[in-house]
Order: sequence, then structure tokens, then C-alpha cells
Amino acid sequence: MASWNALSPSVVEYFEGEDFYRCGYCKNEAGSRSHGMWAHSMTVQDYQDLIDRGWRRSGKYVYKPVMNQTCCPQYTIRCRPLQFQPTKSHKKVLKKMLKFLAKGEISRGNFEDEPMDSTVEDAVAGDFALINKLDIKCDLKTLGDDLKETLEKEEKKKNLKKEESNELIHSQAIEEKLGSGEPSHSVKVPTVPKPGKGADLSKPPCRKAKEIRKERKRLKLMQQNPAGEAQGQPPSLLPPKAKSNQPRSLEDLIFESLPGNASHKLEVRVVRSSPPSSQFKATFQESYQVYKRYQMIIHKDPPDRPTVSQFTRFLCSSPLEAETPPSGPECGYGSFHQQYWLDGKIIAVGVIDILPNCVSSVYLFYDPDYSFLSLGVYSALREIAFTRQLHERTSQLSYYYMGFYIHSCPKMKYKAQYRPSDLLCPETYVWVPIEQCLPSLENSKYSRFNQDPAAVDEGRSKEPDRLQVFHKKAIMPYGVYKKHQKDPSEEAVVLQYASLVGQACSERMLLFRN
Repeated sequence: MASWNALSPSVVEYFEGEDFYRCGYCKNEAGSRSHGMWAHSMTVQDYQDLIDRGWRRSGKYVYKPVMNQTCCPQYTIRCRPLQFQPTKSHKKVLKKMLKFLAKGEISRGNFEDEPMDSTVEDAVAGDFALINKLDIKCDLKTLGDDLKETLEKEEKKKNLKKEESNELIHSQAIEEKLGSGEPSHSVKVPTVPKPGKGADLSKPPCRKAKEIRKERKRLKLMQQNPAGEAQGQPPSLLPPKAKSNQPRSLEDLIFESLPGNASHKLEVRVVRSSPPSSQFKATFQESYQVYKRYQMIIHKDPPDRPTVSQFTRFLCSSPLEAETPPSGPECGYGSFHQQYWLDGKIIAVGVIDILPNCVSSVYLFYDPDYSFLSLGVYSALREIAFTRQLHERTSQLSYYYMGFYIHSCPKMKYKAQYRPSDLLCPETYVWVPIEQCLPSLENSKYSRFNQDPAAVDEGRSKEPDRLQVFHKKAIMPYGVYKKHQKDPSEEAVVLQYASLVGQACSERMLLFRN
């Protein structure tokens, strides 16, 4: 096993220019534009930094919308789970689930206002031909063999010059990642000092002034009437009457006790999907059948489209390394399927990535027979609660990323209901509360949310010569690589890549140039 410090670097293959494809939102045949790269492998920290710059993955394809040109600008949105309070509509969904589990009650109301797709990224999810083509084009085995040979040479150099060992890459980790597909060992992710376990989620939020005044009045009346005291206890020890009016926590609503004779049993299991765990392999076919029915009935796909290959490449394959540092969550970091088991069978699967700072929702599919349970909303609330659970152990993991918010697409605006939430400024990559962004989006589809005109992208590429390149079985900084290049267009491509991924990622990730 490789040590934590020996975790092999991310390996990406950037595609110059922009991809044009049919927009899954407004149906424009060539209106959706994005930059893209194929991630042969990627550390969770690199992906965390990339999504904080507007990138998103679909399988192993990682893309970034060209925000000021694409027909439907897609803004990265994150919810702040530690301060999250469910709305009335959220509570209705949770109560509906509890009634179904407890008594088997089925509500057949109109659910048009309740979105069923948690974070469906139609723009790229529908372009399976592109992903399949790239999967063939990017020959993982050939690249892995080249890297293995290169790094074996570097390993020999390391033995001669131990003082340079921190600049070399460990061949064992690269071989595991790009050759056999087995996970390399964990990397120690820096954590902030833990002042405690964070907010006490079992307690209600701060009480309103009106409730406090009522409490004072009640205590005053009780002091004037001692006979009203229970068992002679002082009034200050009595539970306040207003308690029943205080909001219940998300966990209270989700995990409310069921009667012993409950009609149904719901269980949520988190299984690692990449590399596939034994639990994932054992339930693969069942998950696929749910996915196939979902695509055919909900998205009207023809029967021959939702194939096993498509399901695997889109929702099971992931470039993310499986990392299990002692400071991280018990399940580790990486890509997972959150399976919803009802009475012993899978009825829904939430595809998620667990990263150093967040849980990132990738996709949701479910059995259409259970549409009445509003599983899109229910799964999002469960994922928010799951993020809060992970935060108790790993304090810096405190956000829930919901994919993209598309203000110009009515069916995707529901994500704004999960508050407090923030949108990512497409120019300076700072987070801005969504309330401050909505007025701008009403006036223009594309907007710079950062109101400081002097603000710039602090993580921008400032020293492109430090960018790491893998070329002709050699790893070198771009400053060395460019001296051997005669193609004048090569510099423009590499500099474009550097500007999109930022300085930190450009120095850590290996950019494969053929």
C-alpha cells in the first residue's frame, strides 16, 4: 500500500476549444457551450477545487460551461446544511413518507410543483455519444503503461537523490490508479482545528423575541400562582409551553419513530461505486433495472438507449480516488451510490461524491412506481442530513453542492428553495448568497455576482510555467515543455487550460499532451 503522501496525482487530458451540443434545458440544437477534459484519474482535493471554479463531472468527463456564451448559463449552487431549515413543502414531503411507512397511506395528489429530479444535468447527461467517444479516444491502458515506465525511471533517480524525493511521483500509486484500476491508499487531507463537533443539531435555532416575551410573561404568571407549579419545582425548571411551536430539526422530521406494526421499512445504504465495493457489485443489476425504467418512463428514452454500458460510464465510472484518511469521514472520500431500500428492494439511488468540503449530488434515479413519494425532494433532504452527519466527524465538510442552478430554466429554479444557499460568481469564483444574485438574474441570464468591480480571480493562473505536463513519457513543468514545441497554437491551448483550472490545480494535476 502507498503511504498517504504517496497518493498519485490527477491525470487529465484537456480538449482545446469549446464543445457545442444540444442544450437539455431549452432544446437549442447547438446552443450549449462548454470546455471539457477527460479525467483519467483525479484526487478529491483537485475535484473540490475544480467545482469551486465552476467545473462539473459526468462520469469521467469534466466540463465547465462557457458562461457568457452558452444559451442557458449554469451557476454552481451550494446549500449550507448547518443552517438549513426545511420549508413547509419540504415538511409535507417528509410527512408523506412517514405516513406511507407507518400506515401505507398513498397520496395521489398533483405533484407538478414538486421536482422529481434532484440534480439532473441534462445538458451533458444526454450526450452519451460524446462520453463514449472520449472513453475510446482516451486509451487508459496505454497512458497508464507510459506513466508507469516514466515513473519507474523517476523512482531510480529518487534513490540517487533522496533530497529530491518530494518532487518525484511514486510509481506504485500511478500503477494502481492507471493500470489495475485499484484504489491507491489514502491521502491525509488538511483539516482545520476542531473546536468541537459543530452546531448542536438536536437544539432548535435561536428563538424569536416574540417567543421570549411570551416565556417571560408565562413565568411571571406562574410565580404569582405557585399552585400551578408541577411537583413543587421552580418555574425555571419547567419545560416552556412554547416548545411545541418551535421548529423541529430536519433529523427529527426524517427519523421520527414508527409504530412497531409499521406497514413498510425504509433503509438507506451508502456503497462505494468507484472502485466498486462488494455491496455495489452485488446490487449492480438491481440498480441498473431501476435506472432503465426511470429513463424510459420519466425521460421517455427508447428501450435500447439506457444500456448497461451507458449506465456504467455515466453513473458508475468515476475518476475520483478512493481516499480514507483518519481525519476524514468513516466511509472515506470518493464516489458513492446512496441506495434507498424499501421492504428489501431498491426504489431509488442517489449518486454522490464525498469531497473534503462537501457532499456533491451528481444524479438521482428512482422507480417510477414510487413517484407519489416525491423522491427527488426526499433524497435531497436526506443528502442534506447526511452532510450534517459527516460534519460531526469532519468539521470542514459542511456544504451540500446541488449541481447547477439555471435561472432561465423554470424546472431547475427549484434548487433555490434549499436555503441558505450560495451561487458561484462566474468571474471571481467567490460565493454570493442567492438572495443577492436573483435580482441580477431577472435582468440578464449571465451575471457577475461579485459587486466589487476591482475584484479579480484570486486563484487564477499567475505562473503558467509551473504547470505540470506529461509528454512523451516524461513529466515536466510547462516552462521546460514549451521550449521543445514548434506548434504556435500549443501555447494558447495550454494557457487556456491553466486559466480555467487555476494555479493550484495546474501545479498538482498532470496535463497529458499527446
